[in-house]
Amino acid sequence: MTQATPALNMDFVRSQFPGNRWETPFFENAGGAFVPNSVIARMTDYMTHAQVQTGYPSPESQLAGSKINAGLGLMAEFIGAEPVEITLGASTSMNIYVLAQALRPLWRAGDEIVVSTLNHESNSGPWRRLEEFGLKIIDWPVNITTGELRAADLEALLTDRTRLVAFPHVSNITGDINDVEAITDLCHKAGALACVDGVALAPHRAVDVKKWDVDIYFFSFYKVFGPHLGLMYTKQQLLSQCKGQYHYFFGEDDLAHKLNPAGPNHETIASLVVIAYYFDALYGHHFSNQSDDFFSRVQAVFEVIACHEERLGAEFLDFIAAKPRIHLIGGTDSAAATRVPTFSMQVKGAHPQELCKQLAGAGISCGSGHFYAKRLLDSMELEQKEVLRCSMSHFNSRQDVKQLIQALDSLID
Repeated sequence: MTQATPALNMDFVRSQFPGNRWETPFFENAGGAFVPNSVIARMTDYMTHAQVQTGYPSPESQLAGSKINAGLGLMAEFIGAEPVEITLGASTSMNIYVLAQALRPLWRAGDEIVVSTLNHESNSGPWRRLEEFGLKIIDWPVNITTGELRAADLEALLTDRTRLVAFPHVSNITGDINDVEAITDLCHKAGALACVDGVALAPHRAVDVKKWDVDIYFFSFYKVFGPHLGLMYTKQQLLSQCKGQYHYFFGEDDLAHKLNPAGPNHETIASLVVIAYYFDALYGHHFSNQSDDFFSRVQAVFEVIACHEERLGAEFLDFIAAKPRIHLIGGTDSAAATRVPTFSMQVKGAHPQELCKQLAGAGISCGSGHFYAKRLLDSMELEQKEVLRCSMSHFNSRQDVKQLIQALDSLID
């Protein structure tokens, strides 16, 4: 980031969302972020004017198809991909389960899949289920004290039988950013596919699947200011090789349908268009030099977001550093290049669930539990197998963070 990056205008940001969202500070954004007014309106508009089956010559059917295709096309641009490489399914967990079944016929008994302990279960369980077909699961462990995922450990696990490596871009517990480009390069040198969970990164940083050269990348739109829907990118060449999971009359060359056996969710896909509009609104408000390239505009907006979130994170990390009772799981550097503002912790002598309830009583929304990263917490040297999680988004203000600090401080002193 450069000094020329403008400061995020919080009044403008918050004006794009329902006003009641700002009545109390909300810090469980890693579980699901707020949705702009425009997304809500777009879904209602689709169901009001275009809630019919697509593919027919009637005006309503043509309108429905155009709205769906527009959502798919813009979200492909959002991550630097081609529309044919995008699958929009019911959820990230379902997308990965379907993908695992589509890839299984390409492999044979004795082939290996490396699965990071750092993963959310969505990028772990579907691969582990393939053991019943004779595939071998190799665990890629973390540092049991810090939760750090180290590329050097992966190198020792890769063999000529490794077919795929499943790991997160960012852990939804630690908030640390892994070097996806470097890890992917290691995978490819071993002849393996890189399958990357971007759910915890996508609300905070621009996704660039072509730059990173990943084979599979996925995230959830309900974490990225949209409806409950999962996006999965699959390289076109790999997608062509996958075994179709839809009805038998959809051919193997029908790339648009082969990894979505449930078919598209029309109204939610149509609403994705205005996620693009939201980013364009942020771009137009913060930049005077207009760009004709949507992907470039998205990257510029995420630079502004990253700067803002880094400042929020720095304030919170300074507070944690001054509190010896708090054990932070993850990096202590607030730099935008190394972490996102998702902070998981344990407080000596206090249970995470009880702290979460007490914070809620003070008007602060946080989360507690294992957050579907149970294997990670079980593998680490921790007093408890749950954490208190405080996760921020770009629409959080410095005042929000101050209120969080004050409330947490009063509970642990």
